[in-house]
Amino acid sequence: MTAYLVRNVSVVGAAPTDLLIRDGVVVETGAGLAAPDATVLDATGLVALPGLVDLHTHLREPGREDAETVESGSRAAALGGYTAVCAMANTSPVADTAGVVEQVWRLGREAGLVDVQPIGAVTVGLAGERLAELGAMADSAARVRIFSDDGHCVADPKLMRRALEYVKAFDGVIAQHAEEPRLTEGAQMHEGEVSTRLGLTGWPAVAEEAIIARDVLLAEHVGSRLHICHVSTAGSVEVLRHAKARGVKVTAEVTPHHLLLTDEKAATYDPVYKVNPPLRTAADVAALRAALAEGVIDIVATDHAPHAVEDKECEWAYARPGMLGLETALSIALDVLGPQWDLIAERMSRAPARIAGLDSHGLDPAPGVPANLTLVDPAARRVVEPAELASRSRNTPYARMTLPGRIVATFLRGEPTVLDGKAVK
Repeated sequence: MTAYLVRNVSVVGAAPTDLLIRDGVVVETGAGLAAPDATVLDATGLVALPGLVDLHTHLREPGREDAETVESGSRAAALGGYTAVCAMANTSPVADTAGVVEQVWRLGREAGLVDVQPIGAVTVGLAGERLAELGAMADSAARVRIFSDDGHCVADPKLMRRALEYVKAFDGVIAQHAEEPRLTEGAQMHEGEVSTRLGLTGWPAVAEEAIIARDVLLAEHVGSRLHICHVSTAGSVEVLRHAKARGVKVTAEVTPHHLLLTDEKAATYDPVYKVNPPLRTAADVAALRAALAEGVIDIVATDHAPHAVEDKECEWAYARPGMLGLETALSIALDVLGPQWDLIAERMSRAPARIAGLDSHGLDPAPGVPANLTLVDPAARRVVEPAELASRSRNTPYARMTLPGRIVATFLRGEPTVLDGKAVK
């Protein structure tokens, strides 16, 4: 294993120092380090962050390898500064058994670009009728700890309660896609002034907020851990704030696109802007940004959702919802939060690693710590070119936008997966 000496780097925004990486760990920090056997990287002007961790990624394999594979998604993640991603269960077949989650886990290990941690389905086939093999998935080689029917809401309150009770035995987490399905039938975008103007069926904010309110009460009653996926409304923020003040074990995520884009984008009828939950209003965006800074929303998660060309380049009503996110998430966070490096490290690495139970991730570079880290050039600006993305899909809402920051290098257990902004393998 090659040793690396990273010179003159700012660790999470602190004064420049050197990092010596050997045998998969950071062995020494300080100014003027020497290591004749090490490969030297000049990191002047760069910031070292703990490797990013994404709690919400769709890798599509097995079943939709035309849109993404574990390998291509892992490469996109590494280029985005990630060292670990949690792969959602809505594959084909659904990841609702030990066999399927182990398949995804092994594909991640074979790719070797990021640690791929599978998320198991809550219900068999995501159908919302009976619990999946939660215990078997938890005891598998993949050691699943997060369960979600993402893309579908666990709408039955009795089933949701049972799931929360079940995972409590091994400190698991139920990650809820908060959408009351009876309020969103036929919905095409956020319900509001823009949907009225465009004549598109609206997805009301209350459909999200009602499920979050119900589930925080269930989590409080059971004493179990609940995670809310892709929070998108100001009302949801207030429900979460109240729940956290009561001591409920609830965490929440927001996506980069819900921090930046609004429902006005739907006026273009470009299906790249169709997503679930939908883009909301400018007031919602402002509330989400404030909640992220405050900590009411715990993390940024990409909801990276690649789709094949035929599923996006069609009429709005027939397009599948979802956007790419892995390769642009840090840039969006920088655009929204500014260079608040400690806050970015907390929301994009430390907190998601804690929620997922990934003990070797989310640790600031320091002696004795596994060398899972990323080097960022905050002064760089990049134009997003869809053809240059590592994902097999091209459905990015940021095409040809100029975004701040550039991932220069990513290390997974001391081995570079990205150098000089390019994937190593």
